[in-house]
Amino acid sequence: MERSQLTEGSIYKTVFFFSLPLLFGNILQSLNGTINSIWVGHYLGANAFAATANVNNINFLVFSLTFGIAMASSIFVGQHYGAKRYDEAKRVIGTGFTFFVLFSLVVTGLSEVFAVNLLNLLHTPKSVMPYAVPYLRIFMVTVTFSNLYNFMTMVLRGTGDSKTPFYFLLISVVIDTGMNPVLIFGLGPFPKMGITGSATATLSAQVISLACLIFFLYRIQHPLSLRGKEFRYLRPSANIMKLMIQRGMSMGLQMLVVSTSSMALINLVNTFGSTAVAAFSASMNVTNYISMPAMAIGASVSNICSQNVGANQWDRVKRTFEAGLTYNLVMTGALAGLVYLFNRDVLHLFVTEPSVVALGMHVNDITAWSFILFGVMNIIVSTVRSTGAVLFPLLISFASLWLIRIPLSYILAYHSGIDWIWWSFPMSFFVSDILLLAYYLQGGWKRIKLHDLYEPQKVEESFSG
Repeated sequence: MERSQLTEGSIYKTVFFFSLPLLFGNILQSLNGTINSIWVGHYLGANAFAATANVNNINFLVFSLTFGIAMASSIFVGQHYGAKRYDEAKRVIGTGFTFFVLFSLVVTGLSEVFAVNLLNLLHTPKSVMPYAVPYLRIFMVTVTFSNLYNFMTMVLRGTGDSKTPFYFLLISVVIDTGMNPVLIFGLGPFPKMGITGSATATLSAQVISLACLIFFLYRIQHPLSLRGKEFRYLRPSANIMKLMIQRGMSMGLQMLVVSTSSMALINLVNTFGSTAVAAFSASMNVTNYISMPAMAIGASVSNICSQNVGANQWDRVKRTFEAGLTYNLVMTGALAGLVYLFNRDVLHLFVTEPSVVALGMHVNDITAWSFILFGVMNIIVSTVRSTGAVLFPLLISFASLWLIRIPLSYILAYHSGIDWIWWSFPMSFFVSDILLLAYYLQGGWKRIKLHDLYEPQKVEESFSG
């Protein structure tokens, strides 16, 4: 039971080695998406590529709704695991598993029935619809398996295991990347499926990797796999589910705030012409990689802190927070420095037109360093949410993006030039850091305990009654 405890040993070593699989996983997923986009865009045409982009918007919305609940489950499990309340951790897993199955089946059913309506809401062009409709219908079948897979990998990280999820992500990426051209073009014994082949490849990868993961966990007799009478935990506990949804929806809403603000910003950039759009898109592709260490370290900090919150080891929580800030400064700062050194070269990977490259370099000059501030924000949020504190981070995210970044960008860009769009990044990150640091130092987040909120005695009654 205690082989994956994060409540002992060197903090800096634990954060570093826990973060590496997450970082490599982020890189793998980005490369997987890029390679699949190349197959569709280069060989099936612009309409097919546009179809995948439209479906990805719908998929991101579904992911936003479920990500927070999976993260809340991970924090739940981490706190119980750190406190050695293993039976209660299994109850969380049982409730979460059933929730994701039921939710995903409903989403899949609705998307099958209303596929055309969903795409029309996005104003999908008529020329794209013949590609988008069948792609969406197959891709949404994937939702059940991808949601369960994400839930289980997050739960594993809550127990202190970040390596196992990476290994099975690697299996998924290899299958998805390898099967895309096979099913698109009908290589060997497989039929030629076109764009639906791309969606089927993703579905196959998710099904196989999920099945392999479940088999592996039972094969090694993982301490949190359900057995015998424990299968009754698959009957959802109303108290656990209520709290998972309450806390999870706040995390999901935070992602929604970020995604909608990004859409508003892109809408503004569009008004400055195609060169600005291309330069901004290329720059964001570059800074996406700069932010990867911060995202991986933040996820690690959240998992490590949740176990130590459960174990009531607040000194380790504080030192994990400090280690996260240190690694963010070193790793994110190093990547930002490389971008400044090779600014033109990295942009040439995405665009080649001189005017676009020149503007993209200017955008990077202003924004690249600010992702160190983004990393600080992410570490603070990850630390405080390890107790279940999610409301204030959501409000702060909304304030910094929708009350500062977007209004300032629109007002100042129109009156003083496009550069204010780029400066809105460090400005909003800085405001978020100040507000979040004040919240962290105030310490109210430490008094929130998920274990107390859902009243374990009521949970016990729901299973025995």
